[in-house]
Amino acid sequence: MARTIEWEIPGEFQPKAEDFSFDMDRALSSVLGLQSTVPEDAFTASTLGTERAGSGVLIREDGLVLTIGYLISEAESIWLTSSLGGAVPGHVLGYDQETGFGLVQALGRLSVPPIEVGSRVRVGAGDHAILAAEGGRRHAVAATVVARQEFAGYWEYLLDRAIFTAPAHPFWGGAALIGSDGSLIGIGSLHVQHSSGRELRRDVNMVVPIDLLPPVLDDLLTYGRPNRPPRPWLGLYVAEVEDAIVVAGLSERGPASKTGLKTGDRILAVRDEPISSLASFWRRVWASGPAGSEVLLQVARDKETIKVRIPSADRTRLLKAPKLH
Repeated sequence: MARTIEWEIPGEFQPKAEDFSFDMDRALSSVLGLQSTVPEDAFTASTLGTERAGSGVLIREDGLVLTIGYLISEAESIWLTSSLGGAVPGHVLGYDQETGFGLVQALGRLSVPPIEVGSRVRVGAGDHAILAAEGGRRHAVAATVVARQEFAGYWEYLLDRAIFTAPAHPFWGGAALIGSDGSLIGIGSLHVQHSSGRELRRDVNMVVPIDLLPPVLDDLLTYGRPNRPPRPWLGLYVAEVEDAIVVAGLSERGPASKTGLKTGDRILAVRDEPISSLASFWRRVWASGPAGSEVLLQVARDKETIKVRIPSADRTRLLKAPKLH
């Protein structure tokens, strides 16, 4: 099940060994190809598809692979490939909805070395790094960290200090962000546009920082998720439109779809606390209590202010659990 390499990063954007003090080829070899298949009736199938492909990173000699969770959520089969050739099956061990990290256990020998996981590495704007998909230098970008800042996603997701890198990698999902010391400092998550305020918006990658992994790693290995009460989930897609927080969509199986909330509604407050940004909205929702707590929204519709009560849910209960091989 090895993949045929049919694309290549232009040479001028590839990392050069002389620019780094570590064994670059060895570090890049720890980046694996990852392909997953998801049942058609899975909760995430309609939004993320039933066939997903990206990368994962070998972080332990026993076959533990770190990736971005949306690649493996509800997967019924996973295959891992390495730059040395060959493929082995994998099994989903855990997915953390809050950070976005996912863990896979390789069920066969990979014959590549694990990468060192960065610990207490300070990552800031201007730092040089490598963002790499599986396939060695030809699939790697010599990147620069352009920002460390808050990132709020419309799908009920928030990071306090995400890493943003440029130029953007075309195959970012699960890619390894490798620091100047050769250690893993993040996992690629998204392709977005970024502006520092003065300059034009440019394409960048959003990377989940590796320092979010140690606090949840043991729980993911033991329970498949963090061992704490889950956050309240509304099944709500929200966007910032001209300084307003607007309902952009509703998950058909989410609790918000059953409350009368409509696309185009403008959210003014959670209970009596006004919101000023997407990030502040999610923080106030999550402060309402654990999953199952009622979330009260004040909403503007047709020049009228109404109150909407949403009985929140635990999102993971809608997801298919991993099957043992």
